[in-house]
Amino acid sequence: MLFAKPRSYLLWALMSWAVSISAQTPASNRDFIVAVVDSVPITNHDVSLRAPQLREQLKQQGRPILEGEALLKAALERLIVEKALLQHAKELSVPIEDDAVNQAEQRLAAQNQMSVEALHKKISAEGTSVERLRQNLRDQLTLQRLTDRSVPSRIKVSDIEIDQAIRERQTASMGTNPDIELGHILIAVPEKTTDAEVLALQTKAQTVLANAKRGDDFARLAKEFSDGTERDKGGLMRLRAASQYPTLFVDATKSLTVGDVTMVRSGAGFHVLKLLTKRASSVLTVTQTHARHILLRPGGQLSQPAARAQLADYKRQIEAGKADFAKLAREHSQDGSAAEGGDLGWASPSMFVPEFEEVMNQLQPGQIADPNVSRFGVHLLQVLERREASISERELRDMARNHLREKKFDETYQLWAQEVRGRAYVEYRDAPQ
Repeated sequence: MLFAKPRSYLLWALMSWAVSISAQTPASNRDFIVAVVDSVPITNHDVSLRAPQLREQLKQQGRPILEGEALLKAALERLIVEKALLQHAKELSVPIEDDAVNQAEQRLAAQNQMSVEALHKKISAEGTSVERLRQNLRDQLTLQRLTDRSVPSRIKVSDIEIDQAIRERQTASMGTNPDIELGHILIAVPEKTTDAEVLALQTKAQTVLANAKRGDDFARLAKEFSDGTERDKGGLMRLRAASQYPTLFVDATKSLTVGDVTMVRSGAGFHVLKLLTKRASSVLTVTQTHARHILLRPGGQLSQPAARAQLADYKRQIEAGKADFAKLAREHSQDGSAAEGGDLGWASPSMFVPEFEEVMNQLQPGQIADPNVSRFGVHLLQVLERREASISERELRDMARNHLREKKFDETYQLWAQEVRGRAYVEYRDAPQ
């Protein structure tokens, strides 16, 4: 599935080099060179094409939108970095096979719902040569492959960072599903007990509670007074995850500190509870999500608003019972999961890119989100179910490491790209207009 990690596909978003067929009009007679990078020129026309792409990217990322001269300057800087990276790839002899370009061309044609032959006719009619299109695709693939080769090896995650991330997770789990051990004394209230008998049993329970609070041995009190099954064990209920205790007990003790005692009433009687142990869960679990999606990739004649509108219509049809999600995914999704009806299987946290996972985590099982945008296109996403799944300590460390690498990727990429740009010869000419 294209939107899942590893982050090898991030470059499509970072470099903002999506090919737009309709945008590739011929340069005007007033075109001029605005900069030269290692003898490779960047024209005013190049900047004018890149500026709206950059503006849309900033909008999708929720960053301040640039306008006018500031937008043109930022677009030029992006192009300078790209030219420097392409020159660096040439020096390293980064190979891009013709088959890879052919596949990229086929994907582009599919996104525009046409054959490759029709795509060639269209771009030729709009003044762009097939050779220019294929070179753009080759450049995209080169930048992606160069990034895959150069950036991941620069990301360093230490054992200390992993240990800290795990400690933070364990601290967070203390407020959700810690391991606890309770001491339990049950003063049973049989069925058909009179009000007077209930009052007497309540008084007995309050006496036991008072004795436990003043420090009397809880095990002795349990053996003497409890009607519960744990009586012979001194009232001990075994150390286990809070989720394995009755909800009534968990709610009654969640605000207690170790050693505190409280009492609650249930249909079985009066329960005197003592919090004996509370710690981060020793059972390593994660919440896994089973989801499916339909992915449309804007480009050419399919704009992002059009993709959103198309997926919104699919959502209305599905919710009205007029269409089947899996059938629509098989027919229209532009993702590898299409053959499976868009089914993404069970996914642990941090398996998907953040902008996709953030939306997924907000959904209840069965719910379909409004169309949302990720770096790979526009998604119609549905969560099918969730579950708690056990993981090993090694899996937890791998998950923490991947999460930390994800967080460091953008910064590492930017530093590396600027290093490459700093080694390039850059000559500024006339300012872009």
